[in-house]
Amino acid sequence: MGAGRRAFLASSLASVAAAAVVRVARGETPHVTLKLHHAQPSVSCLHANFLVPWTRNIEAQSNGRIRIDIFPSMALGGRPAELINQARDRVADIVWAMPSETPGRFPRIETFELPFVPSRRALVSSKALEDFAAEFLQDEFGEVHPLCFSCSDRGIVHANRPIETRTKFGGLRLDVRTRFAGQAVEILGGRAVPMPSAQLPFALAGHVVDGCIIPWDMVPALKLDELLKAHTDFADYSLSTTTCVLAMNKTSYADLPAELKKIIDENSGQLAAGMAGAMWDLKAKAVADAVSQGGDVVVTLEPEAVAHWRRATEPVIEAWRKQMKALKIDGEKLLAGAQTLLEKYANVPEPQPPQQPTQAKAEAKPETAPTAKVGGAAPTQSPGAPKLGVAAPGPHSAPTPPPAARMHWWEFWKSAPAPASTTAAATPASPAPTTHWWQFWKSGATPAPATASASAVPAVPPAPAPALPVAKAAPAVTSTPSAAIAKPAPVAPRAPAKPLKTPL
Repeated sequence: MGAGRRAFLASSLASVAAAAVVRVARGETPHVTLKLHHAQPSVSCLHANFLVPWTRNIEAQSNGRIRIDIFPSMALGGRPAELINQARDRVADIVWAMPSETPGRFPRIETFELPFVPSRRALVSSKALEDFAAEFLQDEFGEVHPLCFSCSDRGIVHANRPIETRTKFGGLRLDVRTRFAGQAVEILGGRAVPMPSAQLPFALAGHVVDGCIIPWDMVPALKLDELLKAHTDFADYSLSTTTCVLAMNKTSYADLPAELKKIIDENSGQLAAGMAGAMWDLKAKAVADAVSQGGDVVVTLEPEAVAHWRRATEPVIEAWRKQMKALKIDGEKLLAGAQTLLEKYANVPEPQPPQQPTQAKAEAKPETAPTAKVGGAAPTQSPGAPKLGVAAPGPHSAPTPPPAARMHWWEFWKSAPAPASTTAAATPASPAPTTHWWQFWKSGATPAPATASASAVPAVPPAPAPALPVAKAAPAVTSTPSAAIAKPAPVAPRAPAKPLKTPL
């Protein structure tokens, strides 16, 4: 090797080493790229209005030292029921998953999915569930590092006739999202017919089912406001909801430098739970208003009417208590803890979308859409009928702040108070089941122990599912009249990029 070449190589290595020493001296942190995996399409409200802003906020606070690439629609392979296992096995660094996809594996968190236990407001239920998790769910989710827990929007009974009383519920074939919702439908005299969401429009068109119990945010994508013209809501409580967890691989979290770990922590817990809950509530309000203005009938049952439904579905909760007892879990303590926390957050103000000039003009105009107040029976109204009273506030309702106090939803959750410290309960984790949830609740058996494993990642990730066309906004009889709500513009997802190289 010539002297000139040796001198050149030595000079190059010295320059690289000097740059690395300078970076270390300045305290610069290596860049980290994380993979976030979930089952929703990239056009979904969850992806565009929660996961994308959440990741961009972390990237901005870290000055680009943390990069989070989002993979929607199960792009990394596997099934939605395997997402928590993927976080455990580091197929993905972070996942957004629904524990109800694996019934019996996470029995304690299902407390918030019992009929008429959670609030009708996702923000209230999400903040309560986050505190509940700190006290009761540490062992249950010990295989991963939970970032936040939340509850989706409330389940609405969508059909072609208002369901004001239990007698009108009998004989209905309804698609449901959780096993407890299925049990409630059966007890109320209907028939639960669970199915994948993509098949629901075809099942409705073919009269395979008569309706469904799903949250408002799914209505536009599935065109339910065109297929079903009556929607029944419940005051204060929710007949059905779905719990969610944003979880991180424990090693991925532990390997982060202290300053980057702090940024993740500051965007976890109550902050993220409040952000998710506010997102669901704003989406529900926007869709409900659009459906109402399009001519559909929207009925909200008042607390005294809901009380009859709660008593009728009490056998579902009693059966759950027996299941908890068989697992040596104190179900009464879980239920009491959930109810206490729901009361704690019952008066959290509702998030408001940004005030627009056109919206302000619309609010000044007299309302033409009627409202419905239902005690034991639902009144039938026409567009020219006078307004009826609004459902009286209950334990899970809160007054709407005046326009001057309105703020954008991501500003709202940032202002949420920090949660109180709690102590985790040391209880053994429950085994994973082998059956899907609708097979599980029909069988009524306690799940047998099983070991779940992450599925292999395919060589070519599948493309995200195409979005169904959004239905034309539709009116109805709502519990409260409101003007058109401006929907926040979705953030365009970024294509996955190659991981940044760690500097020497």
